[in-house]
Order: sequence, then structure tokens, then C-alpha cells
Amino acid sequence: MSLKDLRALLNAQLIQGATNFSVKQALHYQQLDSIKRDALIFLRKNEIVDWKRLAQHAPIVIVSDKAEEELRKAPIAITILQVKNMHRAFWQFVDYYRELFTIPVVALTGTCGKTTTKEMIRHILLEDWQVQATVSSINEPRQSLNYLTMVDRKTQAAVFELGLGNLGNIKHQCLIYKPTIGIITNIGVHHLDGCKSLQGYIQAKAEIVDGIQENGTLIMNADDENSKKISLTAFKGKIVTFSVKQNANYKASNIQYVAGGMRFSLLKEKERYECFVPGYGEHQVYNALAAFAATTEMGFPLRKAIAKLRTFKNMERHLQFSSGLAGSTIIDDTWTNNPTSIEAALKVLQAVGKEKKRVVILGDIKRLGKYERQYHREIGTLIAKQSIDTLITIGNSAKEIALQAKADGTTARVHSFTDVTGVMDLLKKILTKDAIVLIKGPMSSRSMIGFASELKGKN
Repeated sequence: MSLKDLRALLNAQLIQGATNFSVKQALHYQQLDSIKRDALIFLRKNEIVDWKRLAQHAPIVIVSDKAEEELRKAPIAITILQVKNMHRAFWQFVDYYRELFTIPVVALTGTCGKTTTKEMIRHILLEDWQVQATVSSINEPRQSLNYLTMVDRKTQAAVFELGLGNLGNIKHQCLIYKPTIGIITNIGVHHLDGCKSLQGYIQAKAEIVDGIQENGTLIMNADDENSKKISLTAFKGKIVTFSVKQNANYKASNIQYVAGGMRFSLLKEKERYECFVPGYGEHQVYNALAAFAATTEMGFPLRKAIAKLRTFKNMERHLQFSSGLAGSTIIDDTWTNNPTSIEAALKVLQAVGKEKKRVVILGDIKRLGKYERQYHREIGTLIAKQSIDTLITIGNSAKEIALQAKADGTTARVHSFTDVTGVMDLLKKILTKDAIVLIKGPMSSRSMIGFASELKGKN
């Protein structure tokens, strides 16, 4: 986008700098580490700016509503455009840029499965279509502008994962992405510190319904109880459902654990398809169903999508199986830690570890706010119902899991640690080639992630 067109769009005043270049990237000032040459940077009046650091990336253009006196402190290598209202200028730019393309745009939210489902959609499309997508699970709302402006003339589809910490986050991202297809994978328990309660969290997830463009498509998990609490009376688009338990547009049945993943039959419009998805667990079948629904709505042939998904490679630390200490089997699921993902992981452990000595290592569950003790205790109750040999908790909050499991009569040997110190010494005494270990911890815990790697012999 030329500086001339940008000035006209924003009705901006040129304070200083060159105007003979075009911008190729747009982002917020807080994303300083991502800035490249020819960038457009939105700078709010209350932000403290490091002009020297910005100058290292010149040519760049700053759009700001700071006072002219402040803006003239910038090195002459930086082009400065002053606007009267930063909020209005930002949304003028976003709306202009988003209207430049008319491609399928998928936005995903959910407590679990959104990163995997997003990667499945991307994998299915990638060899045939030019796809722009969020990277890994880097999905914070402040990243949205940069992701949007990475869509270019060659892009044929976009797939964006929506991050959530508070009410309003998904609404903000939808205003930027303007999705034509929205997906809710499931709604469990998470981010209660920001959303205050489970109802607040459901409300925050429901923002995607209003964020889908007119005549767009909403894809939902028909088996998820919390998703059913979202009102759809005002939604005027198309609703597509997926399920493993009841009738739906995409229904999976005959689900089996086989070597390397899950085999199942898919029923869609009275047609039956035999499918395989790499990765273990019923939750992985749900992810595959959501991906098939999305790619079909985008116009991609379903049979081809089914064939493509067979070669999908799961992300690291997503129920990742490895050989480990003393010949044991390690299931590394340290990508995220919440009640929904713990329940899914325990189901996998029960299915694949029937002839094994089962060890479960659980870390703290974060972002639960005032409900922290309640949900740790509920996981303890769940653990007590499992057939496991050893339970190890790591962290002060996770100790509540151990206490409740013992109170509910677990037959497992229970050990609690404040941190990873001493855990390896215990495991060296109990692990053999007949043992299988599930380790789950929050992605914010570098120590647990490192410990999982050590268990797998990677440190």
C-alpha cells in the first residue's frame, strides 16, 4: 500500500519522512520484536516509544495521535503520519484491508482442540491452496492485525485461531478477521480468572456467533453441553454440526484405536466414508470432524480431505508418545492443562495402557481464578475413578488433586511435590519397560516441559 493511499485513507497529516515507499506489514507498537522494513506501525498517544530502536528498521511509517511536538522527536529516517483519532484510524485501515479479499476465512475457538483443528485444516488445504494461518497457538488478540495483513493477492483461504483471556477478546478478533466460517470445538473450564465464572467464559466464547459475517457458517460440536448453552436465535447463517454420539451433519461411528491413531466411519448426507486420523483419542476424532466440516464448507472435496488427513503429523507435546526412562512409554501432553484436556488424556491412557503399569503426573491448572481449589479437587475425584498405579502431583495447587484422590479412595500410590525436584529419583525406582507415563502440565511451566523432555531422554 503506497504512502499516498494510506494518507488519503486515514486523512493523516505528514509530519516528516520519506513517502516514496509502500508498506508491506502492519502491526501494533507492542509487537516491536516482529517489525520488519516497510512496516506500518500504529502507535497510541499513551505509549512510551523507543525511537532509536524503531529507526533501525527504517523505512517504516508510524501512524499516531501523539502531539506533534512528541512526534518530531523521531529520527528523520522514520516517516510520521499524525491522525486525530487513533481508534478511528486503526479501524478504517482494518476495514479497508479486509474488504480487499473475498476468500473463505475460518475462525476457531474452543477450550481444547482449536490449534490441532486449525493445523488439520491447513494440512488438508496446503498442497492445493495458498493458505494463511495463525502460527502454532500464538493467538493473542494483539497478533490479529499482523496475521490479517499477511493475507495477500495469492492467498486462497485463511484460518485463524482466536485467543481468549477476557470478555471482548473474541469480539475484537472477529471485527478484524470478519470470518465467513466460525468453529467452536468445545467449551470446558478455562480462563475463569479473566471471565469471572463458567457462564462468563461461555459468554466470551459465544462472541464468535455474532462475529461471523452475514450468511456465514457456524460449525459446532453437537455433543458439547456448554456449547448448547449458547443462544443461536439471532444467528441468520448456516449451522453445521459434528458428533460421535447423536445425529449430526458429520457423524462418526465405529471408532477404534489402531496403530498410530483412530479409525472411524463418517456419515454425511447418507454417504459413508472410512477415515483415519493420526493421534490417539476420541477428542482427535472430534477435531477431524470439525476440520472436514470446515474444508467442505470452503469448497474442498470431502474425499480428498479424508485422504489428506491420513498424512497429518500431530504437534509436539500433544499426547506425544515416546520411549523413555528404563524403556517406559512416555505420553507428553504438556501443551496445555485444563480439566477438559486432562479428562481426554486419561481416556487415552486407559485405552492404550491396559497391560501397563500406569503413572500419571499432573501439574497445576492455571487460569481458574477463585475456582482453583474446586476444579483441582474435581480432577482428584476423577483420578480416583481411574485404574492407575501411581499419581504424582507437582505444584501447590496440584496437591489438591492428590488430597481429593486419596479422600475418594484411590488405589494408586500418591506422591506430591512442590516442584520437579526429586520426581526423577522416585521415577527411577518405579519405571520399567512395562510402565506408561502420562505427564500433563501448563505450557507456562518451563520446568515441567523440560522434565518431560528429560523423561524422554532428550536432555
